[in-house]
Amino acid sequence: MDLLALADFNLVARHGGFGRAARAAGRPKATLSRRVAELEGALALRLFERGARTLKLTEEGRALHERTGMLLAELDETAAAISSGGARPRGRLRVSAPLLFSQVAMGRLAAEFALRHPEVRLEVTTEDRAVDMVEEGYDLVIRVNPEANEGLVGRVFLRDRMIVVASSGMARPATDSAVPAVVRGAGGGDAWQVREPGARSRIPFEPTLRLSSVIMVRDAVRAGAGAASLPISLVSHDLAAGTLVHWGDIDGPEIALWVLYPSRRLLSARVSAFLDHLKQAFPQGTPDELAAYVGT
Repeated sequence: MDLLALADFNLVARHGGFGRAARAAGRPKATLSRRVAELEGALALRLFERGARTLKLTEEGRALHERTGMLLAELDETAAAISSGGARPRGRLRVSAPLLFSQVAMGRLAAEFALRHPEVRLEVTTEDRAVDMVEEGYDLVIRVNPEANEGLVGRVFLRDRMIVVASSGMARPATDSAVPAVVRGAGGGDAWQVREPGARSRIPFEPTLRLSSVIMVRDAVRAGAGAASLPISLVSHDLAAGTLVHWGDIDGPEIALWVLYPSRRLLSARVSAFLDHLKQAFPQGTPDELAAYVGT
């Protein structure tokens, strides 16, 4: 198989069209079209469905792209590392991160990384959906409690926990009467199951505000609109200052932030550098470390 033709095919597949691939690579569109056609002829397979205005991978084309794209990227990175005399972080690094973590920490993390590694072109996309790393061209993804994925490896780099808090002027009722609550989104039940030293209890609530952002929920609780369930890292400074009070820990699984990537084999220098950067920022991975990082 012609590796150059295979590389051109992956270039077109990654950019979703001959025109975009040609502009990104600075190469003639006709050359890319011819090389892909030659690869299709050699394989006796149609790799793209060509419409008047669209270009879509066939099932065979998608399988070839998924299986060869990462291998070619690893070859390029190995050659670059050898030619530069070492594993110096350089090139484009695409990261997908969840909304809340991006809002409170990613701006500072990205800036510190960029200053430390000026030859890396860092691009961070904020979204909570489970992106397809290979199909969408990401090098790393950060996710909260992700489902098991045999195609990805990674590790937990931060842990957090949910607690129920309220403003200091709001008293926790002694009876089972519902408390006014600020909740995120729709649904969410009608009571919090909480753990306290030596006991478990139930706090019924009635939503008075529904907001789409965790930051908005925290700010509304600070203003006295009601109680809420929030990550402790997001309110630890308020608890220390006495402006918010802790009503108990949510009785449920902890929050684990994972950093995921496709393979440990031939891990690129820029990916390794970002993993090290996360470890240096959060060496123990505790909620207190995240709160301190955000607070400073």
